[in-house]
Amino acid sequence: MFVFGNLILAIATILDSILSIYKWIIIIAALLSWVSPDPYNPIVRFLYAITEPALRPIRKIIGYRLGPIDISPIIVILIIIFIQMFLVGSLREFGFKIKGGALL
Repeated sequence: MFVFGNLILAIATILDSILSIYKWIIIIAALLSWVSPDPYNPIVRFLYAITEPALRPIRKIIGYRLGPIDISPIIVILIIIFIQMFLVGSLREFGFKIKGGALL
């Protein structure tokens, strides 16, 4: 069973890393939106293409802007933090229990 426990732990670690990277991408895209970057820049287009699918549903629910500030990146970051704490934490705990080791 230790192999399955290691697999669960590896999945949890990879998922945590991906969510952390995505959180930073959202932060960078939000900061870029403050300076009105060139929309034809390939980096800017990549950042918006990768963040808009997560931000668009939040904007539909709360409206595009709440006053002068777009809070959809903050909400998505909070969702990511929740997923990291709940799902990744649960996966890690489950992986350690399967291995029979002590929880960290």
